[in-house]
Amino acid sequence: MSNPENLVVFQGLLKDSLSAGTFIKISLGGYTGEEKDLKNIYVRKILIKGTDRLAFTYRYKTRDITKNYIYTEGVERIISYLKSGFRNCTCFTTVNDLVLQAGKAGVYSLKINKPTSTVAPAVTHDKEKARLIETIEKPYLHALQITDKHGVVYKNAQDKYKQINQYVALLDPLIRTLPAGQFKKVVDMGSGKGYLTFALYDYLVNVLKIEAGVTGVEYRQDLVDLCNKIAAGSNFKGLEFVQGTIEDYESDEINLLIALHACDTATDDAIYKGIKGNAELIVVAPCCHKQIRRQMEKGKASNELDFLTRYGIFMERQAEMVTDGIRAQILEYSGYKTKVFEFISDAHTPKNVLIVGVKTKDQLVNRAELLDKIRQTKEYFGIEYHHLETLMQI
Repeated sequence: MSNPENLVVFQGLLKDSLSAGTFIKISLGGYTGEEKDLKNIYVRKILIKGTDRLAFTYRYKTRDITKNYIYTEGVERIISYLKSGFRNCTCFTTVNDLVLQAGKAGVYSLKINKPTSTVAPAVTHDKEKARLIETIEKPYLHALQITDKHGVVYKNAQDKYKQINQYVALLDPLIRTLPAGQFKKVVDMGSGKGYLTFALYDYLVNVLKIEAGVTGVEYRQDLVDLCNKIAAGSNFKGLEFVQGTIEDYESDEINLLIALHACDTATDDAIYKGIKGNAELIVVAPCCHKQIRRQMEKGKASNELDFLTRYGIFMERQAEMVTDGIRAQILEYSGYKTKVFEFISDAHTPKNVLIVGVKTKDQLVNRAELLDKIRQTKEYFGIEYHHLETLMQI
């Protein structure tokens, strides 16, 4: 149906959905107004100090702005925007979808379709922690089965959503230390299904406005094909996934190298590729430490700590510390300022160690002394060689 009164009808139905609690969200598009770079407006419900509000996300070409309004003012603003430049509006409710389109001379067409979703999203509380990766208009999150079509996080994906936000939050201050304009190439070694790879690309390009190319390296061809399909569907032109091993991947120039939970010596392969590629930033979360543990068990060194290493669980923990400690020293030897700290990836994963290396032009350490320290460490624990040491040929 099409007539000038449809705008009034739409306004009434919108108010009814808010009163009845069936409102899900609104999307305004097709902007032809005078405000520079404004593209879309997205509206959802939010709870602030116990009072219902409508949160408006104004999406511009290079930034997003969020403002909150009480229901009455929010409805008035939506109608005003429809009169002053926005040609299309879709209001999603659990009862039906309301599609309003502006024609010439103030004539509006209104379609009432079957609801896309019959489940109202939980109202976001104002005290909830802000997420760096939002869910509105993020097709990759839906394709990865983290959210539904409306951007509502599935209950069984809450931990995964928190996890990728935590990773991005950890990387954000590190990324900001890199020289502006020189951040071009990111490699995620062992990207798997690409949860972090997609989120990091989204954050770099759409939040930080860094035109970086991101490559996910994954051995399983089915995951590579899936991720490339999702990247294309999300219009992520600078994101690609390639099939191969960390050991075989070659790149002469890398700005940021990531390897999360690469098993055993695959972490060493990743660190070596980062050093070889002159990466300004190397971030790894090691997984498994079999190579050093086997040597410690075989060497059976006699020292002040051998009363601990007689016990399996203590041997395992000692092997982890020794492995990662030598990795940190080799990074320092290679010109990186190194940090090692602990983080918790999600509610169902134990604490993990994150090793971060930041490239520096300053000579922070005496390389000869570092090599001697590595040698002494190996002798103390009965270790013949460390895989990263072998790769570096030091």
